[in-house]
Amino acid sequence: MSTARIQTFRASDGYTFYVRHYPAVGRPKAKLVFLHGIRSHGGWYTRSCAEFAAAGFDVYFVDRRGSGLNTAHRGDTPNFRRLIDDVAEFVQQLRSEQSWLPVFVAGISWGGKLAVGLQYRRPGLADGLVLLCPGLVAKVKPKAALRARVAVASVLRPTRVFPIPLNEPELFTASVEGQKFIDTDPHGLRHATARFLFNSFALDVYIRRAAARVTVPTLLTLTEHDRIIVNDRTRTYVTKFAGETKIIEYAGTHHTLEFEPIGHPWISDVVKWLESRL
Repeated sequence: MSTARIQTFRASDGYTFYVRHYPAVGRPKAKLVFLHGIRSHGGWYTRSCAEFAAAGFDVYFVDRRGSGLNTAHRGDTPNFRRLIDDVAEFVQQLRSEQSWLPVFVAGISWGGKLAVGLQYRRPGLADGLVLLCPGLVAKVKPKAALRARVAVASVLRPTRVFPIPLNEPELFTASVEGQKFIDTDPHGLRHATARFLFNSFALDVYIRRAAARVTVPTLLTLTEHDRIIVNDRTRTYVTKFAGETKIIEYAGTHHTLEFEPIGHPWISDVVKWLESRL
């Protein structure tokens, strides 16, 4: 199995963030860039990344600025467009190296919003999208009073921190081992700034206009017992994409597929879909 090589990437505004690179086993078929959720980071997904690399994909898992291994400006962002630009600049660099290889962007949970937003803001960089239980329509939302406090603080005290409303491990998985991992994870993001949270709300508005701009092939995976996103509305949203879409819903599963038992077919299903697009 391929193991991660930790590397860094410097964005155009000077921020340096960490990326886990899993080199493809054998001759690479394509490049696969992963974007994680609001709480998680690349360290949650080592098993699947190694399996995708073993299947012949050059895998890159980007830790979002202020998250995971990135300690600078923890839980903060200048704005949501900067987060999309981080992805765009990284993908653009990948495309300049071995430019003949297709590049697919995979958005997990909250990272799905960035993957879709990329198609609106910087079309043409990705050859396809993989949306793994994407946070396009959230089931878990801050209450109205908290949203109001965040909005006010984003103007008056933008770096004031608030708890992320996804701090219960059982929201992500029914696996006891998975819940323990999430609960004790030293790199998981549990708080975010008012500026970040306000920009998350703003990104929700932004991606409402993005559906018609998604012209690349897209694979959407959903889980039967998802407690974080609304499956029906997510499915409806993705069917509005201008490009070809495929949707797979897994019975008996929970939001974070990574914590499903070893041997679950979701990884092989993604591999088959990717290979069908080559």
